[in-house]
Amino acid sequence: MREVEQEILARVPENDVTPSLDRIQAVMELLGDPQRTFPSVHLTGTNGKTSTTRIVEALLREHGLTTGRFVSPHLHDIRERIAIGGEPISEERFVAAYEDVLPFVQMVDARSVAAGGRPMGYFEVLVAVAYAAFADAPVDVAVVEVGLGGSWDATNVIDAQVSVITPIGLDHQRFLGSTTEEIAAEKAGIIKAGAIVVSADQEPEVAAILADRAEEVGAQIAWAGAGFEVTQRDQAVGGQLLAVRGLAGEYDDLLLPLHGEHQGANAALAIAAVEAFLGGGEQRLDADVLRAGLARVTSPGRLEIVRRSPTVIVDAAHNPDGARSLRLALSDSFTFTRLVGVLAILEDKDVLGILEELEPAFDEVVVTRSTSPRAMSPRALGRLAREVFGEDRVTVVDNLPDALEQAAALAETDAMAGGAGAGVVATGSVTTAADARMLLGVTTA
Repeated sequence: MREVEQEILARVPENDVTPSLDRIQAVMELLGDPQRTFPSVHLTGTNGKTSTTRIVEALLREHGLTTGRFVSPHLHDIRERIAIGGEPISEERFVAAYEDVLPFVQMVDARSVAAGGRPMGYFEVLVAVAYAAFADAPVDVAVVEVGLGGSWDATNVIDAQVSVITPIGLDHQRFLGSTTEEIAAEKAGIIKAGAIVVSADQEPEVAAILADRAEEVGAQIAWAGAGFEVTQRDQAVGGQLLAVRGLAGEYDDLLLPLHGEHQGANAALAIAAVEAFLGGGEQRLDADVLRAGLARVTSPGRLEIVRRSPTVIVDAAHNPDGARSLRLALSDSFTFTRLVGVLAILEDKDVLGILEELEPAFDEVVVTRSTSPRAMSPRALGRLAREVFGEDRVTVVDNLPDALEQAAALAETDAMAGGAGAGVVATGSVTTAADARMLLGVTTA
């Protein structure tokens, strides 16, 4: 398994993409189009994709279906990206699927290089492995999160019966466009002929682009607020209690073990997607099955409590919209009297935008770096943080282990002084969340 992973990692990284489906389509054709042997639900958006994917998959599995789930990136183990029946693919299955696709990948690599192009990248190969594994299992349905964008994302060789659009904002502008309209046009590419689309609430200009695409290909579209919505939301131990109006029914007493209003919205979106897949949006779900499925949902690295005394939360927020959701969720779902942030952000992100969104949430911040080679240096991040937070609220620490220790000490000092509600939040990127989890002894996702 280790050798296979190293071979895949040696390929063009997933953050250096070529906007084309030619290579992945060629491999799929040589394999006999395994991605057409199972129906699918396809998800895109800027934030909330992974959580919503995991909720959709959990609900379909609770309805008795054998599921395949594809998400990215992973936190600790590459096999997290490909799950069958809710569990990461086994090493044996992963290696077998890789060995099945490798000869065809090598053929396409040779053709592409001979024509002046590049070989298949890391992400493209993982998609090929996932689709081959799903077909071999076989799965009854695959729930697939895009890696980047939509139209030319390698996952988009499927023709999904249901397309799910989470909120669209600015991120990955280098590849997707500099405006939300350009990004929306790219993400709308997952909407296929005759599909049912369920979309989160979007900005008017984004909604117009999605609606145009749906009309162009003859897809139906249902919007959060008009077609489905959270009708009631209350805090509960370990998460929140929801009432949801779906496409085909109303459901109450739904315990969702995730924090934040945005996760409630993700759950409503997922319920609508499952209604669309199972009954074309016209058949009410069994409420008990729905409750059981939601109660088992997890979303590692997303507002996840990984330690107590002091409470340490990790969150993968990596753009301003994600940071805003984190800030709102912290005030909505927790009662900290003092909060210390541990921030490590990638240098190609909107760092200032992230810091400005998080500033009201934290009394102090410890800035550092994750293990990602794209991480901004602590010194440079510290300079920007001082512009936003002020000199006396920022501490710069060279590495994440020491930064977590420093933040915990700051929180514990408050507790020793009589503060009962001090906590630590490690955030800024998926890598930051993964690194913090591992340092605190949490290595499964």
